Amino acid sequence: QVQLVESGGGLVQPGGSLRLSCAATGNIYRTTDMNWYRQTPGKSRDLVASITDTGTIEYTDVAKGRFTISRDNAKNTVYLQMEKLRPEDTAVYFCRAYVNYWTGAGARAVDWFWGQGTQVTVSS
Repeated sequence: QVQLVESGGGLVQPGGSLRLSCAATGNIYRTTDMNWYRQTPGKSRDLVASITDTGTIEYTDVAKGRFTISRDNAKNTVYLQMEKLRPEDTAVYFCRAYVNYWTGAGARAVDWFWGQGTQVTVSS
């Protein structure tokens, strides 16, 4: 009933930039918290940045000063603008969203949903 679809990943040289997008679709009533995570092989999925529907933003240390999270509430979409990319930023980037959605017959439910991930590779 709810899907998150990421896009914007790819190969970029060190020092370059990328903009990731994540759109939530389905029978959505409201999307509140939206997050970006990243994961490298054999390691845990780590939080990068968060944004609420009222615009409160938090960054982890890996993102401060280089990444910017933003969102378009009307489109249920979250973005991650990444600047000054480093090889150690190479990872699969996932979005996660807390969604209040319609289940049918006028009922609603809330749950966390994950996207499928998008690969970011920083290499010369």
